[in-house]
Amino acid sequence: MEKLRIAVDAMGGDNAPAAPVSGSVSALKENDSLEIIFLGDENKIRSELNACGYTGNAVQVVHCTEVIDMAEPPVLAIQNKKDSSIVRGMMMVRKGEADAFISAGSTGAILVGGQVLVGRIKGVERPPLGALMPTEKGMSLLIDCGANMDARPAWLLQFAQMGSIYMENALKIKNPTVGIVNVGTEEEKGNTLIKETFPLLKECADINFIGSVEARDIPSGAADVLVTDAFSGNLIMKMYEGTAHMIYRVAKKGIKSSAIGMMGALLAARPLKKALKDFDASKYGGAPLLGLKGLVVKAHGSSGTVEFKVAVEQCVTFYKEDINGRIKERMEADALKMRQLKKKKTEEGTEDLA
Repeated sequence: MEKLRIAVDAMGGDNAPAAPVSGSVSALKENDSLEIIFLGDENKIRSELNACGYTGNAVQVVHCTEVIDMAEPPVLAIQNKKDSSIVRGMMMVRKGEADAFISAGSTGAILVGGQVLVGRIKGVERPPLGALMPTEKGMSLLIDCGANMDARPAWLLQFAQMGSIYMENALKIKNPTVGIVNVGTEEEKGNTLIKETFPLLKECADINFIGSVEARDIPSGAADVLVTDAFSGNLIMKMYEGTAHMIYRVAKKGIKSSAIGMMGALLAARPLKKALKDFDASKYGGAPLLGLKGLVVKAHGSSGTVEFKVAVEQCVTFYKEDINGRIKERMEADALKMRQLKKKKTEEGTEDLA
């Protein structure tokens, strides 16, 4: 059996190269069907491998002389820094030298590189980033959470389809519910984008569309797939993260304010820790850029060892469940339907000549 080859950008993120290396090695130690390809400064990567105590032969190091900084214009960076860890990693996926690429580096460069270097599956109009969000019921997929700030109705429809495929196969949620993020639950509410997208989702036979979902209902698990443009999605995701940190700080401050609070905390510590475990963002890994010809996973910039380990495990699940193959099949089926419909309209003389 061939090993799954995962290219990891060892230079991207706040905790590079320690977190990408240690997290990937941790996943490697638990799965002997993997090969990790680290990209970046070879001396720094080797040093981290020594710190991890890794002596196996399932690691390859590709030395890169350049790094794309967070503040660099993405298009220019992709064009000019051919020897960067991001560009070389994506080129490996494009050429079939790696099965997946993970990076916590520049989001803009990863989005541009994904479309330009890896390429889109035929029929996919815009690849979205899908982030898993912890809820009372388990997990919801927020899609798009960072790739397409301005979207069109047809794109949101595809986000819903790809998100449904991901949740049903990777997370084993049968017939996942799909909701569009809106300012109210009534069908007539929303901006122009939502009003034009709503009927498309409603008429789509291959998704389980349940209507609009208000932001306040997201934490309760109102829908398995939350469809939105990246501008709104990114605001939701960051508000979610900030609120979680704020609640933790306030609770900690309240507990330390009195002896009774400290005693109560000791009694409640174990069940509270168990309850909060599911809300630990580190267990959800990165956000896959769905709809590309190869797998690209964007890890959070502050990702640590655990997040990288889970991101590697995400790639294993992605390939095991053939998510790309399923998306390709769906997009090709839709494209065929559109061609048939266009042909029928042409034959009937009803095609819009405008």
